[in-house]
Amino acid sequence: MLNWHNGPTNSGGASVISPILSPVHTASRDDAVLHALVDFVTGEGLKPGDRLPTERLLAEHLRVSRTTVREALTRWQELGLVERRQGSGTYLKAAVTRTMLHMPLTLPSGNDFNSLMHTLEIRRGLEAEAAVLCAERATHADIALIEQKLIIMEEAFHVRHGMSADEDWDFHLAVFRTSGNPLFEQIIAAMYEMFHRFWEHPLGVRDFGHASFPYHRTLFNAIAARDPTAARGEALKLIATVEDDLKRGAANLKKQNKKSQA
Repeated sequence: MLNWHNGPTNSGGASVISPILSPVHTASRDDAVLHALVDFVTGEGLKPGDRLPTERLLAEHLRVSRTTVREALTRWQELGLVERRQGSGTYLKAAVTRTMLHMPLTLPSGNDFNSLMHTLEIRRGLEAEAAVLCAERATHADIALIEQKLIIMEEAFHVRHGMSADEDWDFHLAVFRTSGNPLFEQIIAAMYEMFHRFWEHPLGVRDFGHASFPYHRTLFNAIAARDPTAARGEALKLIATVEDDLKRGAANLKKQNKKSQA
């Protein structure tokens, strides 16, 4: 197996790539490229967090244009399968196989109240159920990891005098993964970008997320006590505070609109 991850490996000093990635010879280039990429990922044993080859290398070895490769990777990005990091490359976010059915979510790109509320209504059910399963299935190691993420989040809150989207997400991600059902993470991750954008511009709610802060600790306590009923209750309380923040944001926006029309 050729090691394309760590730079040139052939005698001429040129970048090389595994022969698992075969040239595409078909009229249906888009699907063929996606199938070839899946074969490459599975053949190389790549896991979430691993980096993919560059678009140039993929295009050369598939014998298609870089535009075709870029479009294929964009489709994967829209499905939440890869993440593009500026100046770093494209990284796998979820496992892929030919037999998997990938179901994209169509979410509005705006920061409007109704779209956020629609997303929150789905999150309410998913996060509550994930908390239940987490409390039922968590091992000692799982609980230790969740607590570690919680402590990091709490420290960030006190240092920055407010909630941090990244540390908050890491805590919830640990809960989703401990549930044992990968669909929780995949579905909620598809909604994450919308809430992350809102977090940066929270409709005038400067203390957005502050009210939810203590419920992260009480949610953890319920999980650590392996109490599914309590875990569900704390997760619902946490989501309720987010809903209140969204409503405050909508009220702020309405006031601003009235002033601008006056």
